[in-house]
Amino acid sequence: MDLATDTGPFHGGASGSLYGIYGDGVPSRNVIEGMHVRTVSTKAQDGPQHPGADALEVLPPFVDSGGKDLYIYLTDIYRGFPYEWPGADGPARLADFKEKIRKQVRQVLTMGAYKAHVVYVPFNEPEGNMFGTGDWSYDKVSWLDDPQQYFTAWKDTYHLIKSLDPDARIAGPNTMELYDQVKGFLQYAKDNGVVPDVMTWHELSSPATVRTNVARYRQWEREIGIGPLPINVNEYGHNYHLSVPGQVIQWVSAIEESKIDADLAYWNIDGNLNDSVVEANKGNGQWWLFNAYGQMSGHTVRVTAPHPNVQYTLQGVATLDADKKQSRALFGGKSGDADIVFQNIDPELFGKTVHATVQEIPWTGQVGDSAQPLRLSDQEVEVGADGTVTLPMIGMNDMSAYQVILSPGGNGAVPAKPSVAWRSTYKAENATYTGSGYSKNGPEGSPQDVEKFAASGTYNIGGLRTGSDGVLSFDVDVPRDGTYDLSVFANSYNLHDLVKEQGLTNVFLRVDDKDPQELRLPLGYKWVVWGHTDTTVKLTAGSHRITLSAQDPDLGVTKGDAIIDKIDLALRDRHPTQPAVYEAEYATLTGTRPDYARPGASGPGTVPLPKGSSATFWVYSPTDGESAVSVDHFGGGRAKVLLDGEELDVPQVGGETKGTDTLRVFLSGGINKITVNGDSKELVLDRLRVASGGSTLAPTVYQAENGTLTGAAKVTTAYPFAAGGKAVTDIGAAKANALTLDVAAERAGRHALTIRYSNGEQAPATHYNPDPIARHADLSVNGGPARRILFPTTFHFNSFQDLTIRVTLKQGTNRLTFTAEELPDFDGDTYNEHGQRSSYAPVIDQIAVTPLAAG
Repeated sequence: MDLATDTGPFHGGASGSLYGIYGDGVPSRNVIEGMHVRTVSTKAQDGPQHPGADALEVLPPFVDSGGKDLYIYLTDIYRGFPYEWPGADGPARLADFKEKIRKQVRQVLTMGAYKAHVVYVPFNEPEGNMFGTGDWSYDKVSWLDDPQQYFTAWKDTYHLIKSLDPDARIAGPNTMELYDQVKGFLQYAKDNGVVPDVMTWHELSSPATVRTNVARYRQWEREIGIGPLPINVNEYGHNYHLSVPGQVIQWVSAIEESKIDADLAYWNIDGNLNDSVVEANKGNGQWWLFNAYGQMSGHTVRVTAPHPNVQYTLQGVATLDADKKQSRALFGGKSGDADIVFQNIDPELFGKTVHATVQEIPWTGQVGDSAQPLRLSDQEVEVGADGTVTLPMIGMNDMSAYQVILSPGGNGAVPAKPSVAWRSTYKAENATYTGSGYSKNGPEGSPQDVEKFAASGTYNIGGLRTGSDGVLSFDVDVPRDGTYDLSVFANSYNLHDLVKEQGLTNVFLRVDDKDPQELRLPLGYKWVVWGHTDTTVKLTAGSHRITLSAQDPDLGVTKGDAIIDKIDLALRDRHPTQPAVYEAEYATLTGTRPDYARPGASGPGTVPLPKGSSATFWVYSPTDGESAVSVDHFGGGRAKVLLDGEELDVPQVGGETKGTDTLRVFLSGGINKITVNGDSKELVLDRLRVASGGSTLAPTVYQAENGTLTGAAKVTTAYPFAAGGKAVTDIGAAKANALTLDVAAERAGRHALTIRYSNGEQAPATHYNPDPIARHADLSVNGGPARRILFPTTFHFNSFQDLTIRVTLKQGTNRLTFTAEELPDFDGDTYNEHGQRSSYAPVIDQIAVTPLAAG
């Protein structure tokens, strides 16, 4: 990392998404903002291509969460792929398409200030669709061979959009790759005054090709005499890469180096930011990678990799922010050891000693929740006489990404301890299997087979299924007595015949044939879609055998079918993640900058917060519930604390002297945005410490079956994993089919409402994308206006998850009424014809009501 070689302002363009947002709440606005999603490409409003992701429903939550540009795929007003546009011949089909474009643009014009964020994409992969050779094409002649019809259609649709909205931005040609013929398209566009406002194409290739093609395109611009235009490579990456931080960082480095925007490819389900998001509000390892990437600032600097521009080797991106006196580097893609070298460290910025924090962002699967990055080391390092600092990285994992934050040191900061004292991974393919049903599945995804999903090894193991007596045994060796966190990385395909009956596959865990536990393994939308089930085990120092079984003499038998990838063991001790530490100088700062001269700070520095300035932290919570948020400071002023942009009803933090203010706050499982806003004088903020648990904010739980049911809504016993085996179903299809619960609040104010629900509805798909539907509930509090809440899929109606929203309650009894009706199209008169908008609320199991905060 050559800190003296500036390669341009940090852009942040790699954090784009194709079909990544389903609607407002799926995923949550916290998740969108915290991932720093810059661009989204999505379907035309009311298009039947997939459920959800309707452009004008996605637009407000995207923009309000910091998004820049939303690209509307106008072609996705049609079903199928290739697009099934009606008409007896090409001209008739094009005429139908133009009418639909008119309607789309007129609808966009109703969106007020949001309209400025819209970019229209008239054609998507035209060479394989509307102007290709197939039965659904214009005339079965590829424009790559004869471009006349496509060029004319481009010109006509361009003028049509501009005539309706003169300020419109239009993107294209949106080809599957950067064909040589695109240069001819650009020449035609220039000659006819229809040059796109944004240049788009797809890169289902490699990071090296991104760099090469951007350079090739820029040369075309110079030769033709246009631009330079903004570029959005609005589809990149493969199944093998997505969700894997060590793979995705290689794409990110190429995209950031090229200073373009780019959108992660949509191979699977929408609404999870392309395998970055778990449920509605949790992030996996890939999410945390983009969270770290989006917090970079200043200018990028030259990074020299051991094998420059070679995929599946160590690659990275680095920045220097001179105002913050901070350098950040993200890298990954290689297993083993490497030296990370920072060159030309400016002594005017950093001094003679630097403070280096090294973190790991591990792979946690596509549907596996991840905590904040692991702190591997925190150290003070002297800068060499040649201006360099070398950080040895030992035992890297090629599926992980790594972050280094470099700040001025030498002020007496005490290095923080690693997040985890000891951890180890045991791959299922190396374990011992006994009994019936064994299968060794694979090989899975690889650089040679990128369409398949990744796994920790080459293979995974099946056999724990209905009717089996299989046992999968892992021989482990641990360093000392203690309690260990154990994660089982596993998958069940939600539509597989053996899985359909029960949903979550149950298996049985023992240690040395003792202490049986029943585990329910995660569901996914396909096979080899990994999540993890977590538990704890008590182990003594030395060797043990951990078994996963399909039968247990004390607990029962397995129902379902699961595959196992690995188990992870980590020693739980008194100083890893409880409390989690969030240094103020590493936060997102507004109106201020770090100060590294404060003796006694917990990390390299502190942050002064005068009135109007702020420090924002992305804080993880393992569950929905109470946490202790401790604000460590050096006094000097006072500040307000906001949760997800909402000021908490607690005393201000700070004071005249050094101290700690601890707030009891309800945090949602997954990602929480905590902001400390300077309010009077100048509070000197040191850090946040967050520990989950506590009994100050006591939840009150109400079983849905004890509520008042009207119309068709009814109690069901069909889903045994509901609390007490009962839940409420058939809420919806009309307002008369409702659930009403009376809940109590000890005092008036904001409360967390945690809804335990299930949603297994899935629409018929037209191609490789599974199409789960986000059901909704319209919630009225005390007879007030109904608020629509979206609930992401749980992959089966017997798989229950929690979703928390916030409501204002009066003191005493409050009435909650849940209804649901199918949402009409944007015009309010028509409805989806393909079962892609549900009329129903999810199955509701229980409701927990908890005060939001206490000082």
